[in-house]
Amino acid sequence: MSRRSLLFSPGDQPELVRKAPRADPDVIAVDLEDAVAPDALPAAREAVAELLADPEFQPDAEVCVRLSGTEPAADADALVDAPPDSVMLAKASGADDVAATAELLAERGLDCPVLALVETARGVTEAVEIADHPATDALVFGAEDLAADVGATRTSEGTEVVYARQRVVTAAAAAGVDAIDTLYTDFEDEAGLRADTHTAVEFGYDGKMAIHPAQVGPINEAFTPDDDRIAWARRVLAARDRAADDGRGVFEVDGEMIDAPLIAQAERVRERALAAGVSFDGG
Repeated sequence: MSRRSLLFSPGDQPELVRKAPRADPDVIAVDLEDAVAPDALPAAREAVAELLADPEFQPDAEVCVRLSGTEPAADADALVDAPPDSVMLAKASGADDVAATAELLAERGLDCPVLALVETARGVTEAVEIADHPATDALVFGAEDLAADVGATRTSEGTEVVYARQRVVTAAAAAGVDAIDTLYTDFEDEAGLRADTHTAVEFGYDGKMAIHPAQVGPINEAFTPDDDRIAWARRVLAARDRAADDGRGVFEVDGEMIDAPLIAQAERVRERALAAGVSFDGG
C-alpha cells in the first residue's frame, strides 16, 4: 500500500469528499478535527457515516477519518456501521494517546490502524514511543501546530522545524511504519510545493499531506521513482544477485562501488515503485 499523498477533506462537506478521488490521492483524510467547527460536529459525523456506508462511494484510495480532539468517542460511535480503512489521531503526545485510541476503537469492534499526527513539542520528544506502539501504522508530521506549540516562527526555509521533521521520520523508520510529511500551506505555489516535497523525499518520508486537490499530482510524482532511478535500482539488484553467486559482497555498477547501504537504497526504490503501481521488471 502506498501513502504518497494524503488529501484532507472536511467532514462537514461530503460533496467535497466525494470529489476527492478525482485528484488520485493515495489517502483521503476525512477531517472531523480542524476543518469542522465544534457545533457542526454532530452533523459532520452523520454525514461521514452516511458517506462511508454509501455503496457508490468506493474510492481506490485509503479512506482515513481524523478524529476530533474533543469528542473522539462520539466520532468512533459514528463509524461502527461503516468503518474507514484507518483513523488519524491528532496531537499524539505519547504512546498512551495511541493506546487510548486503540482501546476506544476495540471497544466498538473497529479494527482500524492509527495514523498518529505528531504536531506538539511533547509528541516530537515521544516520537519513538508513539511509533513503537502496535496500533501505530504511520507517523504524520504537523509543522504548523508544532511551531505554534513551541513559539517558533514559520519560514519558507523551514529551518525552525528541521530537527522535528527529521526526528519524526527517523522514529518511523526505526519502528518500520510509514512517515508522512507536513503540509505545504500555499496551495497556489506549485514550485514551492515541489521543492518542499523534494526535501521530504530526501529526508526519507514516504508521503506528504495535501490541503488542495491540485497538490496531489506533484506530490505523487515526487514520491514515485522516475525511469532512470528505477533502471539504476534494477541494475544494482541484478548485480547483487550475480555477486552473491560469486560470493562477493561489494561490486561495481556504472563505475560506482556498491555495498549494503546502496543495495538498501535500490530495494527502497523497488518498494516505492511497486507500491505506486509502477512496473519493476528484473528486480
